[in-house]
Order: sequence, then C-alpha cells, then structure tokens
Amino acid sequence: MDEPLPPLHLVLLSIPAMRALVEGDLPTASAVTGTTATPYLVDHAWLWRIRLAQVEADPVALDWIARLAVAPDGTVCGIVGFHGPPDQRGMVEVAYGVDPLLRRRGYARALLALALDWAADEPAVKVVRASISPDNEASLATLRPFGFERVGEQWDEEDGLELLFERPAR
Repeated sequence: MDEPLPPLHLVLLSIPAMRALVEGDLPTASAVTGTTATPYLVDHAWLWRIRLAQVEADPVALDWIARLAVAPDGTVCGIVGFHGPPDQRGMVEVAYGVDPLLRRRGYARALLALALDWAADEPAVKVVRASISPDNEASLATLRPFGFERVGEQWDEEDGLELLFERPAR
C-alpha cells in the first residue's frame, strides 16, 4: 500500500434514504443524505430492501450496515458497512462496494481501511471478516495488504462459493 488512500468521509444511510433508493427517488435520497445520490445506489435497491427489513427487526443494525463514502468533491464513490452488529464472538463482516464508474482509483482500499478503523474504534468488535468469491481477483488483491488470513469457505445462495478471511479488529 505505497499509494496514499483517497480521502473519504462517511454519511449514514438512514431509513428514509434507503426507502428513497428502493423507490428510485434520487432527489429525495440526495436531500436526506446531503449528498448527490447516484444511479449506482439505486442499482442496489435489492440491498436496501434487505437492510430495511433487517433494521425493522433490529434497530441497532442501522448504525452498522450502510454508510455512503463521499469524496472531497462531494461525489458518492461507494458504500461501506457491515452485515450487522457484532455477533456473540465479537465478529463483524465487512461489506463495501465502489461505483463501477469510479473503480481502479484506490477507493476500495480506502473503504476497507475506513471500515477497519471503524471496527477498531468499537470495543464490542474483536474480529473482522470478509467473504469473497475465489474468482474476484480485484477484491482478493484489495484484502491482501490488510492482514486478513483465510479461515475457511462457505456457500452463499446468491453468490456461490466464498472464501472467508478474518483479522483481529485491533
């Protein structure tokens, strides 16, 4: 990781923002988040439906599941968060994505670094997990410099085979 990471700040994706994105309403999503919401976010309506149901079942999850990553120029370059709050073992699974129009600029590394800092600042988090398809070379390369170790694999109904990686939160 010799290249500096792009500076980003995170904006909580609230319930009204997720609802607006599910409905494809970019102006409302932009107004609620104070950003310029992009079609990339609407393309993830399937994810926001899942997260809305998750937050209805467990309101604490809202603080963990989705933040917009915003570049200094106000561009929403991606999303980052965890699959939910820490489990019984103190494990959170990181989730991040970069707008395809903005890939290959270091944003994925920056998002992962922000997520790891976030996890390290939370006393309840002991372990950070990442699950990646064995064919996703870009994501595997993104993970390598951050000290993750392969701990197994799992079958995901939507994504198929995933390799599991973990590292201590601190």
